[in-house]
Amino acid sequence: MSEHDDRHVEKSGKHAEERGRARDAQRDEGPSGGGLRRELPQEVTGAAAGPDATPAPEAPSEAGPGRQPQATATPGLTGRQRLVQGLWPPRLSRAQLIVALLLFGLGFGLAVQVASNSDSDSALRGARQEDLVRILDELDDRTQRLEDEKQGLEKQRDELENSSDQAEEARKQTVEKERQLGILAGTVAAQGPGITMTIQDTKGTVEADMLLDAVQELRAAGAEAIQVNGVRVVAGTYLSDSGKGVSVDGNKINAPYRFLVIGKPQDLEPALNIPGGVVQTLEKEQATVTIERSTEVVVDALRAAKRPDYARSSSR
Repeated sequence: MSEHDDRHVEKSGKHAEERGRARDAQRDEGPSGGGLRRELPQEVTGAAAGPDATPAPEAPSEAGPGRQPQATATPGLTGRQRLVQGLWPPRLSRAQLIVALLLFGLGFGLAVQVASNSDSDSALRGARQEDLVRILDELDDRTQRLEDEKQGLEKQRDELENSSDQAEEARKQTVEKERQLGILAGTVAAQGPGITMTIQDTKGTVEADMLLDAVQELRAAGAEAIQVNGVRVVAGTYLSDSGKGVSVDGNKINAPYRFLVIGKPQDLEPALNIPGGVVQTLEKEQATVTIERSTEVVVDALRAAKRPDYARSSSR
């Protein structure tokens, strides 16, 4: 064999080797022709499948009775869109709706309670420390007075239950009750500890409603008998303006106005001196108020007992 034939055989071998490599490369690339495509996972979407594509059979549901099937993600949506689709519109069960309504009602009730407490506390926020201490002392005194009254009633009950002669004990209590009612009605005189309040009105600015406020404040503080310039104040007492003075139950009185009050002095005086109370109101009208405590105050002005025209006792 010549040198020319050897070269021809060598070239033919090289061409055959190159054709073999080309065939191997085509098999690796696959029918699509992309080497990288072979390494990617196969994707099948609804858009690529086309209208004639047969839908894949659904996996059998594992949801048994009473269980809700799991929602499948819609093909072609991003993760954010699937999240929004799962959250809205909200799907509330009946139990969740009832719990939400109960929580709303509870929150509303708490808000109303807090608002009411804030309104009741706002009246004392502007008061001074001395005024707050005085108000607390007054509340303590009223509590003690009610406790004493309770103990007195309990004592009366025990005496009625344990007395050997209940009829005699009942008669004594009836007499005592009559005396107490006579003091309240103004038909008998009374004496005891209390205060004397004098109102000097040189400008003539004190009116009947101011004196009425003083009477009501004294009653609220536990006053048992009140007398104003010789006129006994009872439950049906009325006050009205009369010229430069004041009329009490039709009896005209002039300044200075002198109140004789029987009651616990530690309760009566602070009640008149509370912030915005009787004393401050009168002083704004340029009137002078003086209050004196006393261990013995005599209220001797009397009122005639009036027989009712229509009311009759219902006891038999």
